[in-house]
Amino acid sequence: MSPRSGYTLPVFACAAAVAALQQIKHGRTLDRVSIDLLEPPEIVEIAIEQVAELKPGSALAITRSDPGDNLDITRNTPIWALVESGVEIAGAGLAKDSQPKQDILVQNPPVPEPEVGTDSPAITPNPPISKIIGTQDDAPKITIVGGEGIGKIVDSACIPNSDFQIPNSPTKPAIYAYAQRLLYANLERSLAPGETIQVTIILPEGRKLAERTSNAAFGVVDGLSLLGTTGISQPLSAPGQLDICREQLQTKARQFESLVFCVGENGLDLAPQLGIDRERLVKTANWLGSLLVEAGLQGVKEILLFGYHGKLLKLAGGIFHTHHHLADGRREILTAHCANLGLPTPVLQAIFACPTAEAALKYLRELDVRENSDWVSRVYETIALEIDRRSQEYIYNHSDRQVSVGTVLFDRDRQILVKSETATTILDHLC
Repeated sequence: MSPRSGYTLPVFACAAAVAALQQIKHGRTLDRVSIDLLEPPEIVEIAIEQVAELKPGSALAITRSDPGDNLDITRNTPIWALVESGVEIAGAGLAKDSQPKQDILVQNPPVPEPEVGTDSPAITPNPPISKIIGTQDDAPKITIVGGEGIGKIVDSACIPNSDFQIPNSPTKPAIYAYAQRLLYANLERSLAPGETIQVTIILPEGRKLAERTSNAAFGVVDGLSLLGTTGISQPLSAPGQLDICREQLQTKARQFESLVFCVGENGLDLAPQLGIDRERLVKTANWLGSLLVEAGLQGVKEILLFGYHGKLLKLAGGIFHTHHHLADGRREILTAHCANLGLPTPVLQAIFACPTAEAALKYLRELDVRENSDWVSRVYETIALEIDRRSQEYIYNHSDRQVSVGTVLFDRDRQILVKSETATTILDHLC
């Protein structure tokens, strides 16, 4: 049986908002609402758990996440949407030197999102839009607010392609472009010209669930993100999905002898920016070991591993299924490589104590600045070399095939950290 797909968090947030708006405008307590996903272009029915009018012009609706057959920590988590009509739009009509209200996003009308592939936990590259867009005076105005449990982006400089900074504000709500477009498209059809509403999205369990994610490594704290480029949650970590990934790989292997493996959306988006043909990209999710072997069996000659260092460095420790539910070992692997290069014990202890791979990278960078050293380059060069070696060995041991494997690692800013020597050679063939 094929794994069952579900929907991403933005879809459930949007459904709750639509139900709350219908309660305000028509007094209708709905148990299901229709949502236009936009990506893909289809209409789906989403169940509503509860709806209540709080006061005239204000209603709250609740739904629950269903990500399908996926290992997803948001499964069955409640999503609340508070909709208030007649709320003044933050920043609307302000003078140029006025400051919009912090943590509020206004979209009018929606802006298309950059096209990307179909992420891992994700993290997708699309930036939040935190400004008023459009000038139509008679268009509906929708304010989107991140409430409790919605994460905050603490460093906008770390968000690729971000083109807006809220003045004097250190944070922005982690409500990304697809979620905003989805909310606007599904809400504005029920609004009269010039009508204004404010939508506050709340994830009561978001702050607690965020502690089990790598969000902090990507600059999102105090909650979960409403992110994604599509409304469909593909069950990439469900066992049945491996068969689908194998079929896709087999199709590409018939076309190309050189392929590029990307764990998630960031790699799929960044690789083409380096000139790599999108048709060569293979989304592996966490099934790296199985798909490396399958590539060898299918006669692939070269594989470029292209991904976030905090995920791929597991391969340097011989961990070839990279989902955190099964194995981790990142800090141990990183500390071991630092020790092998001769870093002093206090530095090794500090690296081992870092909560994330990104924090360890930051510590090494700060050490390089203080000591005018090049530990980051030296450490990650050895890690990339070990990933190459172990991957080639893994393929040979399980398929008796020789495949050239190169590694490109990038950081949370999607800046390239290192390219192994083999990766540089493969890139010369691909670009």
